[in-house]
Amino acid sequence: MASEDSFLVLVHHRGSIKRKTRSGVKFTDKDPLCIIVSPTTSYDALVSSVLEKLGLEGVKRVKKFFYRIPTTVLHDTVKYDCFTIGSDEDLQVMFLCRRQFPEVRTPELLANSRPAVASSSVPVYEPPIQPVASPSFVVDLSSNVGDVVRYGEHLPTEVQCPTPAGVWKGLFDDQDDDDVEPDMIADDSGDDLGATDPRRATGGSSSGTQQYPPHFSSLDLDAMRHDENPGQTAGFGARDTEGSAGMTEFQVGQQFQDKDEALLSVKTYSIRRGVQYKVVESDYRRYVGKCFEFGNGCTWLIRLSLRQRKGIWEVKRYNGPHTYLATSISSDHRSLDYHVIATFIMPMVRAYASVNIKVLLNATAAHFGFRPTYRRIWMAKQKAVAVIYGDWDESYNELPWWVLGVQLTMPGTVAVLKTCPVRVGGQLDESHAYFHRLFWTFPPCIEAFRHCKPLVSIDGTHLYGKYGGTLLVAIAQDGNSNILPVAFALVEGENAESWSFFLSHLRQHVTPQPGLLVISDRHNGIKAALEAPDGGWLPPATYRAFCIRHVAGNFALTFKGKDDRRLLVNAAYAKTEVEFDYWFDILRSENPAMCDWANRIEYSLWTQYCDEGRRFGHMTINISECVNSILKGVRNLPVCSLAKATYGRLAELFVRKGREAEAQMGTGQQFSQFLVKCIEANLKTARCFTVTVYDRDNSEYTVAETTPTGSFSLGTYRVSLGSQTCDCGYFQALHFPCPHALACCAYSRLTWEPYVHQVYRLSFVFGVYQMGFTPPIPEGFWPPYGGPTVIPDPNMRRAKEGHPRSTRIRTNSWNHCQAGLPPSM
Repeated sequence: MASEDSFLVLVHHRGSIKRKTRSGVKFTDKDPLCIIVSPTTSYDALVSSVLEKLGLEGVKRVKKFFYRIPTTVLHDTVKYDCFTIGSDEDLQVMFLCRRQFPEVRTPELLANSRPAVASSSVPVYEPPIQPVASPSFVVDLSSNVGDVVRYGEHLPTEVQCPTPAGVWKGLFDDQDDDDVEPDMIADDSGDDLGATDPRRATGGSSSGTQQYPPHFSSLDLDAMRHDENPGQTAGFGARDTEGSAGMTEFQVGQQFQDKDEALLSVKTYSIRRGVQYKVVESDYRRYVGKCFEFGNGCTWLIRLSLRQRKGIWEVKRYNGPHTYLATSISSDHRSLDYHVIATFIMPMVRAYASVNIKVLLNATAAHFGFRPTYRRIWMAKQKAVAVIYGDWDESYNELPWWVLGVQLTMPGTVAVLKTCPVRVGGQLDESHAYFHRLFWTFPPCIEAFRHCKPLVSIDGTHLYGKYGGTLLVAIAQDGNSNILPVAFALVEGENAESWSFFLSHLRQHVTPQPGLLVISDRHNGIKAALEAPDGGWLPPATYRAFCIRHVAGNFALTFKGKDDRRLLVNAAYAKTEVEFDYWFDILRSENPAMCDWANRIEYSLWTQYCDEGRRFGHMTINISECVNSILKGVRNLPVCSLAKATYGRLAELFVRKGREAEAQMGTGQQFSQFLVKCIEANLKTARCFTVTVYDRDNSEYTVAETTPTGSFSLGTYRVSLGSQTCDCGYFQALHFPCPHALACCAYSRLTWEPYVHQVYRLSFVFGVYQMGFTPPIPEGFWPPYGGPTVIPDPNMRRAKEGHPRSTRIRTNSWNHCQAGLPPSM
């Protein structure tokens, strides 16, 4: 049975792609397959489902899917492009597009397939596939096993060129077989392209309706058409030099909206031809480019000028095509700069702001036939993000205005902005100020924490983008094990001052409750902030605990064995001193130095049996789950867009989780689904016990296990329902009855419900999300900001050279440990 998150995908397995339709791109197959998928579906699982439904397992293999991805929504009209899906990372783009474009609830895919067994004697020449951006998959499974496209046969130009060597390297698992475009690339737009040559240039658009200028938006497979001479080898530097027979040329009188569009078209033409040109003249009125070999056998030249009355650019003179053959072979092209790449990857970044740089790199290489550097792709992505979400620098100046706007939208919002003075030539510039730090939280988050478990996890995660920095987050958890960020801060990095800034406001505005537990890593900045005398974080007001994942990570720096690390983690998860000693003795027998290392950390900070039940079974911070689910992609945005995204993401989360809790209460349920599952599992185990009453008034019992229930068993346990304790440690650690306590309740005909902590009650879970968010007031109605212009600190800008350092948060086995249960040995 499909889960609530599952949805339907239409998978086309016949037909072709039609471009330049009213909606941009569509598929021609009238009888698609219906496949049920979920956000956890892998690429291989999708392929298997398609082939299984067609009964072609072992006969066909799907190389990749074309996704009909939505790019823009204007009124009730959705525009589509085409995006290639060939991996799990690519498939995530579809899941995010579906969430971002609710107008398109049923994605469409076109499957591209090949026979399961390739022919052995005749080489197959197939064209590269154009990555596109739109929600539809099309699968072409019409060819038979052993079908071969023979070299030299008369075929349409679109399928007559081989893939340039190395283009697909790193993009797809199978490097030996090139990918083929579906049967035909049709056009039903009704545009008159000319009666004699359907590929003749039509001129740039001045209406603003085209997403890309000429030579860029179409597949333009002719640009890499193989020469009809069978002896010529297609490579990075070898391109067709036979004039316009296989390539659209510029035309005198061809017009462009602006200079940027004109330059993009010239650069893309040069890239497609695999030739170089030089700029002879470029200013606000004209642009002149010549072939690098101009005067040495080639006469290629283009001159564009601004028509001032119309404000458009026009081709005034054109000598083409190129008449020389490139003699060098290169994997890169000087015209393939980050401006060109940014325009190409724009739909992918708009659909999925955190799309992986390697995915964009492989898509760019497949599209253009050249492989740019990682750094250039990274710069292109930053430009695309700036175009979509706002300028990186200007975003800092928008923060004070956003603070005023969000406080007007939701009175009670706490936002504290700190700046630093700007000095120019030793003089104070009062009109400008450097951004320093920003703390913010919203009223629903403040109210929600009152109904969450009395603990908070704190951690920081690096920002991506033009400027560095760190996003500090405080994370709470409701009684149904849902994580919830309740406060944020943008700071320069993790140090004592930045953590003190964040924690002081967190304590003052969000977490004033006494007896609170703070779970964190062992960062010295956190330690200094929590131990400050006037910070309000000292016991007994609050207590501190370490994230065991970070402790185990520090342990692994000195002791490399994975089994040794598991022993340490099992000792940390132990809920009784006896069980802790059991695992610790095994660790000591392996290497006494490992126990000496662990003994240098106070037991109450990293072991569960010493925490007096304050952890509620939670041993890790959960920052990676928070960032990868609720806050996914925000680290890639300019700072003001990041802050706005937290408001929108939390508003959506509160609505969704609030509806779930309300619906469950409507059916008469009293406890969260998490607790119900735990109680059901404990009840099954409770049938194997023998119960003896020792004090009926005080509800004191002993419980003997007739069959051991776990890897570590005491055999007999003392249970006190009055004090809610058990020798197994689970009752006091998790704050709901363990199997032994349930056996005692059943023996005495008592209900177990009074012994459950109130945080697990559905009324409390609903209380977390009961206060909703207010729709944001349009920016035009925000109060004016009259302070100094806030600018980014130039010292926070990332290095302009070299490979950008990865700051990805990786999810590992620690994140999947259920509360209170140690990872298996």
